[in-house]
Amino acid sequence: MAGLTALLASLVSVPALALELPEKVSQALEDFQPGRSPDAVREGPIAGLYEVAYGAQIFYVSADGRFLLQGAFLNTETGENVTEQRRGELIQAELQRIGEERMVIFAADKPEHTVTVFTDIDCGYCRKLHQEVDELNARGITVRYLFFPRSGPGTPSWRKAISVWCADDRQQALTDAKNDRPVATAHCDNPVDAHMELVRGFGLRGTPAIVMEDGSIIPGYVPAEKLAAALDGKPLR
Repeated sequence: MAGLTALLASLVSVPALALELPEKVSQALEDFQPGRSPDAVREGPIAGLYEVAYGAQIFYVSADGRFLLQGAFLNTETGENVTEQRRGELIQAELQRIGEERMVIFAADKPEHTVTVFTDIDCGYCRKLHQEVDELNARGITVRYLFFPRSGPGTPSWRKAISVWCADDRQQALTDAKNDRPVATAHCDNPVDAHMELVRGFGLRGTPAIVMEDGSIIPGYVPAEKLAAALDGKPLR
C-alpha cells in the first residue's frame, strides 16, 4: 500500500513525458478518438498504465491497449484526488496558452485573486454574476471572461459574443449586452472558436463555469461573498 501511495503521489510531481506509446495503445486511442492525438501523454500512476489527456479530460490506458479508464486516483494517505489535481494543472496550462490578450478582463485595482469565467451573454445566471463584478473587483478579485455561447455557431448569442469582442470598449460592450442594451454588430478576428475549443476540452456543460486559481471548476453561479471566501481557502457552501 505504501508503494502504491508513493506512485500515486508521483503522478503530480513527475513532469509530462514525451513518450512513444506502444503500437497497441496508439491503435486503441485512435479507435477511441478517431483522427485526434492526445494533447499530453505521460506514465500513469502504476506500472503498465499510461495517462493520456485530451484537453483537460484525463484517461488511463493499459499498456496492452485493452483497457481504458476514466476515473479518479486518490492518494490513500492524504485523501487528495490526484486526478483532479492533474486536471487542474492541464486547465491552468491551457488558459495560459490562450493568454489574457484573448480574454475580456475586469481587473481589480489591488488584485489578490483571479477567476476565469466561461460566460454566455444570454445566460441568466451569467448576467447575475456579472452584476457582481464591481463587488468582486472591490474584494481584490480580477475577473477574466471567455465566451461560451451555448446555442452554437451562427446563433444570436454567438454573434453577440463576436460583436462584443470587436467593440472598441469590450468591457462596456459586454456589460451592455448582458443588460439587453444594443451593441453594434461587428466582425473581426476573434477568439470565440478558440474559447469553444477549451469548452470542449474541459468538458464544460453549462454557464457560468468559474475556473479557480488551482484550475478547479465551479459549475454555476456563486455569490461574490462566497466566491471570495472560497478563494481564501474556505469551503464553498
